[in-house]
Amino acid sequence: MIEELSIRDLGVIAEATLPLGPGFTAVTGETGAGKTMVVTALGLLLGERADAGTVRQGQAQSWVEGRWLVDPAGAVADRVRDAGGDLDGAELILGRSVSAEGRSRAIVGGRSAPASVLGDLGGALVVVHGQSDQVRLRSAVAQRDALDRFAGPELAAALADYQQVFHDWHANRSELDRLTQERDARAREAESLRIAIAEVEDVAPLRGEDAELAERAERLGNLEELRLAAAQARELLSAEDSTDDLPDATALLDGARRQLERAATHDSALPPIVDAIANAGFLIADIAAQLSSYLAELDADGARELEIVQERRAALAIVARKYVGGLDEAIDFLDTGSARLLELDSDSERIDQLSADTERGEQQVNERAGVITLLRESAGVALGAAVTAELAALAMPNARLIVEIDSREEPTVTGRDGVKILLQPHAGAEPRALAKGASGGELSRVMLAIEVVINAMDPVPTFVFDEVDAGVGGAAAIEIGRRLARLAETAQVIVVTHLAQVAAFAGNHLTVVKDSDGAVTASSVRQLHGDERAAEMARLLSGLPDSKSGLEHARELIALAHTP
Repeated sequence: MIEELSIRDLGVIAEATLPLGPGFTAVTGETGAGKTMVVTALGLLLGERADAGTVRQGQAQSWVEGRWLVDPAGAVADRVRDAGGDLDGAELILGRSVSAEGRSRAIVGGRSAPASVLGDLGGALVVVHGQSDQVRLRSAVAQRDALDRFAGPELAAALADYQQVFHDWHANRSELDRLTQERDARAREAESLRIAIAEVEDVAPLRGEDAELAERAERLGNLEELRLAAAQARELLSAEDSTDDLPDATALLDGARRQLERAATHDSALPPIVDAIANAGFLIADIAAQLSSYLAELDADGARELEIVQERRAALAIVARKYVGGLDEAIDFLDTGSARLLELDSDSERIDQLSADTERGEQQVNERAGVITLLRESAGVALGAAVTAELAALAMPNARLIVEIDSREEPTVTGRDGVKILLQPHAGAEPRALAKGASGGELSRVMLAIEVVINAMDPVPTFVFDEVDAGVGGAAAIEIGRRLARLAETAQVIVVTHLAQVAAFAGNHLTVVKDSDGAVTASSVRQLHGDERAAEMARLLSGLPDSKSGLEHARELIALAHTP
């Protein structure tokens, strides 16, 4: 429930505070005074699109603030806290500013928030009806929504169950269609992968193998040069197998050692040198032995081995050139390609499984859609009867509301049903769709009757009606006021009206008053009581607030409205 609405610099309203509270509030005022700005202000607080054109001329920005009473443990409070805001006890404050440049800023529970949060909260806080909403009632979607609200929790639960099954079935069917349509392309992809995997597997590359083979090819390609160098080095170090009489390093070191040994007894400095030469001889002998082993290991058939290595390197190069990352990427492809091939090869099994799941899901969808249809048909009969009774009280005694349920071939997320609300204006007339068979005034009354009936099943905290009485007058207007007062017994009702017959039933009467200094019109809002209210009612009736007959008629209306 909205406790209070504050407006500053919105349209022609300079500054106004609207005390609202529970029950039925009527908002009246002269044409152009800014009554519709009250609805515009509420729209801003409920997340509607901001329009820089609504900022009062000459001002930098407009500002709207609303104070709501909500359940601190309810869904609205939870959404506020999710957005970073909070409540003051049970009081929720929503705010919205609009700059002259069109920028908008929203405040939710004391914290800045996106305007979309206001939109989320709005659906749970307020239902707004205006002339555009009467047009909306002519759409099939709005009519189905109205019927579903009336059907209540049983249909809501059945619809939620249906939608879960529907989404699963739809997802399976979409995937089945995709796999079926792409079957040939996926088969070609699988065959291409099979060939590529076979090529890599035939070569069976190892990580680092290409570098190892390059090093080995380098060695084998220079085998003779390596053998000659090693043999000559060994001969220079140890020529024991040589037929030449050239001295080698081992012999020269041995000769040097013997020369020093003969003189070492004469000088204590020589024995360490003799030992060093002996150690050098051992080291040279060891190196010579290593060279002998190296020569023995050199393959005499190196040319054949080089040919094998080069063939292997060529095979690896062919595989590596097909992949951006080279040989390592080709090795990785064996894993990724095999996994993809397994997925593609399982298409037949997947298609079979999806076909079975889709068939079973379609059966479940049809079963649950049938349950929803039965619930809607039952609710449609009850809604038609209840609204027809309301229309009789709204000066449409011979009118009859009929709800038709048509079954579609293809199920949708809301079921198989097409809902049509038809109006039979009088007995014997052909029932016609609201879009064709109802005038603006009739549509206003049908809309009000539907809301009165539905609210008994699916209560809404606050209703806002913007000239719901358009095109209506006389006894029909009185009955509209009576029905609005009845609706206000279970919900807060705010009505912008130009009819005294409707305003008479309000427990809270506000008027939008405009003053003019010749250049700028500024409007404010006053709460009316007693004679002031009677004067405003007289103005609505006759245009003359001081008319004696008008005042008498106004007081008569107020008395009538409050007679049990």
